Amino acid sequence: MNRLLVEIGTEEIPAGYIQPALASFSSGLEKKLAECRITHGTLQTYGTPRRLTVVVDDVADKQTALAVEMTGPPARVALDQDGRPTVPGIRFAEKVGVPPSALKVVTTEKGEYVCAVKTERGLTTKAILRQMLPEVILGISFPKTMRWADQSIYFTRPIHSIAALLGKQVVSFFVGNVKSGRQTFGHRFMAPKKIRLSDPDPYLSLLAEAFVLADIKERQKVLVEQMERAVTAVGGQVIPDAELVDTVTHLVEYPAVAVGRFDEAFLCLPREILITAMRVHQKYFAVVDGKDNLLPYFVAVNNTRPRDMDLVVRGHERVLRARLADARFFVDADLKTTLDEKQKKLAAVLFQAELGSMAAKTDRIEAIARYLAGRLVLEDTRTRWILRAARLCKADLVSHAVVEFPKLQGIMGRVYALAQNEPEAVAAAIEEHYRPAWAGAPLPDSLEGAVVSIADKIDSICGCFAIGLIPTGASDPYGLRRQANGIVLTALARQFPFSLESLVDETLTLFPQAAAATADSAALAGNVTAFLKNRMAHLLEEEGIARDVVAAVLAVSRDNVTTIWEKARSLQQLKTQPDFDVLAIAFKRVVNIIKKADASETVTREVNPALFEHPSESLLFDTFKTISQKVRDHVDAGDAGRIDQAFHEIASMREIVDRFFEDVMVMADDMAIRRNRLALLGQISGLFALLADFSRIST
Repeated sequence: MNRLLVEIGTEEIPAGYIQPALASFSSGLEKKLAECRITHGTLQTYGTPRRLTVVVDDVADKQTALAVEMTGPPARVALDQDGRPTVPGIRFAEKVGVPPSALKVVTTEKGEYVCAVKTERGLTTKAILRQMLPEVILGISFPKTMRWADQSIYFTRPIHSIAALLGKQVVSFFVGNVKSGRQTFGHRFMAPKKIRLSDPDPYLSLLAEAFVLADIKERQKVLVEQMERAVTAVGGQVIPDAELVDTVTHLVEYPAVAVGRFDEAFLCLPREILITAMRVHQKYFAVVDGKDNLLPYFVAVNNTRPRDMDLVVRGHERVLRARLADARFFVDADLKTTLDEKQKKLAAVLFQAELGSMAAKTDRIEAIARYLAGRLVLEDTRTRWILRAARLCKADLVSHAVVEFPKLQGIMGRVYALAQNEPEAVAAAIEEHYRPAWAGAPLPDSLEGAVVSIADKIDSICGCFAIGLIPTGASDPYGLRRQANGIVLTALARQFPFSLESLVDETLTLFPQAAAATADSAALAGNVTAFLKNRMAHLLEEEGIARDVVAAVLAVSRDNVTTIWEKARSLQQLKTQPDFDVLAIAFKRVVNIIKKADASETVTREVNPALFEHPSESLLFDTFKTISQKVRDHVDAGDAGRIDQAFHEIASMREIVDRFFEDVMVMADDMAIRRNRLALLGQISGLFALLADFSRIST
């Protein structure tokens, strides 16, 4: 058993490429080792901007031997009457490479045949790696690759070196014109000399001596500790920013932290634009005091330990001063015009070629928000705030600040709204309407923000469906799945009672006839509603609701998000009861009989008690009448407690339903009695359908 080390030395790789590339490198190598029957231990990855490395423990010296059973001619041909090999049998043995005496007879579907077990001896791992590793290296996945000089190969950046060691031995091969060896290299500036590796074990320690922390977790730990020590000296703390920490970790091989200062006059700028100006272009960390007030300091991470840190800090300060001056110019210029004036400029900003401008989208958002406000029966003041936020929600897209820093969309809208004395609810809704921005991100905090958020997202979904831009497989360029999730989660969090189907129908009327004419309007609305239903199913399963429960609930109810969730949760809880399977079987029988019955047999809708032949029919009918209105009242109320009660009322019918099936035959020969019993089961099935389709429950 040996340790395998493969290091690819390159020019600087973009920070965002490194982790995915290491994952691809590791999985590709692991897959190939398995295909080649080479046993091994754990795989570990290391990486810096200038190297991608995989280390594999306990690699076998050679392939596992493979025994292959090969079938030859029929036994009557290959063996004589005494069982001795004939000429065909001997030739088969020679072909396989075994002695004739090793042949044995096996019985197959076609009769008795001779066979032989041929054992393929494993090749040495080193020999296999020579062929395997170039393929693995060139198979690493990157967002973009390049070809350089006169090379015919593609990689994300030019490859300068490859270290490949199996224990103490070099695995020799070429990738392009680069030959593998046992040499790595240290920090470009602080220790640029080549480092000779005798074996993989001292890899990390030798690099650390050469100012390269190849272990990503260790490098990040050192980085964070240095930052914490540095800002403590100025009485502050770094604003938590995990994404930026990850990025900077992949920008350096050896972190050297410096704290700089900027003019306090810049603190008059909005907090968000200050932080963004520091992090987006310069990758600087902002600093706050114990009360979360922004301090006039920043943290810069260098890739080199400088001789004169003060000189380096002055350089960072000079660069940041220019960035902040630009930011102040953007804000000052933006404040010279109102959001209403900016909103008028949206007519020149394209939302989508077939769906028109951002101004047209804003008009639709406002109309949808008005519809939602009406369905939610809000106070006049809140409705005015919602409509005002809907009108201004996209205005900051034409501001200088957002053009320079796109991630500030919505945020700068809030800032500028407050600057022109808009109500705080309006300003908050302008920012919140983009939420949730990603899976697990915060939802809108305010009712106004929630309404405008839903209006914006349903407009995008319906518009894209209207012109045929429907997500397929992994392709979702307009983020419609994320937006659908946002609608569902926001409606659920706010307990909004509006109808999703009605919202879709209302939204689709807002698009030009030319767009909507590409499909039948009813079919189009059905496609959008089905899409939202699929997202609800996905979210319910993520919450831990069983798939059959989700299917049962959504089969009969997919319109009101809050009610759907309460039904699913209640049915999931009911399913945990010891006698649920018996209950489900009885109810499934009711539903399945109605589904399978011929249409001519179910024409009777009213139940005629005079046709009852057995007391169990009367008992079932009387019980149904007793609990029917109770169940309907509970379902109409829609809250969790009432939905639970509705399920328990339904569950109380189980023994009576069982008795009915034991005592009577539904499909009686007398057609009048048959139809009457089917009518009774049909009404009961309709009552079940207020909650779930029990035929979809697994038992």
